[in-house]
Amino acid sequence: MTDEFDDLLAANRDFAETFNLSGFDGIAHAGVAIVTCMDSRIDPLRMVGLGPGDAKIFRNPGGRVTHAALEALVLGVHLLNVRRILVVPHTRCAMASSTLAELRERVGASAGQDASWQMFGVVADQEAALADDVRVVRTHPLIPQSVAVGGFLYDVDTGLLERKA
Repeated sequence: MTDEFDDLLAANRDFAETFNLSGFDGIAHAGVAIVTCMDSRIDPLRMVGLGPGDAKIFRNPGGRVTHAALEALVLGVHLLNVRRILVVPHTRCAMASSTLAELRERVGASAGQDASWQMFGVVADQEAALADDVRVVRTHPLIPQSVAVGGFLYDVDTGLLERKA
């Protein structure tokens, strides 16, 4: 019997043959947390020279600081050694280049049903949204001022980060 996941499970078995991360304690050894987009062009650890065990990564469409992202950041700061937080949206992001109506139409067409009720976190002004997200993190009562927070835009065509906030 074949399964839609057989190729991935086979790749996982190959991965496990040389797996050397056993025993990691789960803290962010480089003291870093990154909030970024779910876009597959982003390799959050490698883009800042880190590897497994170095950082906590939170991904969502648009790389926004949502309530769930804030929950992860608070836990990271207080329980997982996070001392620096990077908020990293990216260029050519569908969430920043589409309207809510456009996304609902596209999803509805793909789903073959009405999607006008589905919310999507579109971003009308990416730099303003990034500045607001950084402000939200910096002013959160459970994130101390000693934690460095920065807003960066990742260029998916060059691999470079540019500090924006």
